Amino acid sequence: MGTQQILLIVLSVIIVGIAVAVGITMFNAQATNSNRQAIVGDMNNFAASALSFYKTPVTHGGGGNTWVSTNAVGTWIGYDWDGTDLETGNGTFVLTVAGDIVTIVGTGIEVGSNGSTNVSATMTVTGATSAITMTINN
Repeated sequence: MGTQQILLIVLSVIIVGIAVAVGITMFNAQATNSNRQAIVGDMNNFAASALSFYKTPVTHGGGGNTWVSTNAVGTWIGYDWDGTDLETGNGTFVLTVAGDIVTIVGTGIEVGSNGSTNVSATMTVTGATSAITMTINN
C-alpha cells in the first residue's frame, strides 16, 4: 500500500469516529429534551386535574376549595397516590400541599443538561386564583 492510501484510510477512520461521536451527542440531547417535555406535560395534566378537583364541590366528588379530601390517599385527581409522590413512565412527582398552594416537583429519568442530575421542573398551582407557574430546573 502506498502512503497516499494509508493516509486516506486514517482520514476516513477519523471522519467516521467524529460522525459517531456527534450522533451519540445528538441522540443524548434529544432524549434529555424529550424527557423534559414529557415531565412538563405530566405536570400540566396534574395541575389541571388538581384545579378541577379543587373547584368541584364536595357533593359532586371534588374537594370543595380544598386540595385533599378524606379519600385522597389511594386515588387522587385520577392518579394512584401514596400521599407523597406520583410516578409515571416519565419520572417521579412529589406533591406538597400548603394551604391554598400545591407545589409539584417533577424529576425525570434522563440526565439533564448539567450532566450530573436528572431533568427536573417545579410547578406551583394556586387554587383561589387558578394560577399556575413553572420553573424548569435543569
